[in-house]
Amino acid sequence: TTKNIQDLLFKMVCKFSDIAKGPTDLLNDDFGSKISLKCKKSAGPVGFTIDTTRGKDGSLSSKVGTKFSYAGISFDKVQHEANGSPTLETSYVPAPGLKLSFKGGKGADLGCDYKTGNFVGTAKLDVKDLSKVSSSGCMSVSGGAIVGGDVAYSLKDSALSSYNVGFAYGSGPLYAAVTSGNKFGS
Repeated sequence: TTKNIQDLLFKMVCKFSDIAKGPTDLLNDDFGSKISLKCKKSAGPVGFTIDTTRGKDGSLSSKVGTKFSYAGISFDKVQHEANGSPTLETSYVPAPGLKLSFKGGKGADLGCDYKTGNFVGTAKLDVKDLSKVSSSGCMSVSGGAIVGGDVAYSLKDSALSSYNVGFAYGSGPLYAAVTSGNKFGS
């Protein structure tokens, strides 16, 4: 059917930040090892996770976290690091394909992700310092090709702080991507 053909042609659409994720991870991952222990325990409708890692000096560092949903809002990450620093990530889906989010920790960002058919768009506002607003879009055009771009505007400088474009192609086990960086400087 036409729907199945469209699903096949546009199945690879992703966020612009992920357009080159596979090749970048393969080339840049240091493939190191770390020692960690992760324990998960359900406590009624809420599950808790304790994640402990061992540092190079032998010291142990733990973080405690949970995730749950309440009243239509997903608390995707509620976490405390060993040093006491908190992290909160929430999301809400008011309509199909639209996801509103908040991510707070060292900074705080309000986000909006929209996905429909062969298009994914994102927008993000730094609400802690009110310093930046950014947006990106990615579209699967056909036959495994994806094109996209992003732009960021500095509210403090009243100027574009970055803009980039990218292209990716995938077919079977083959996947290749090219993206610009630093305002086409790299």
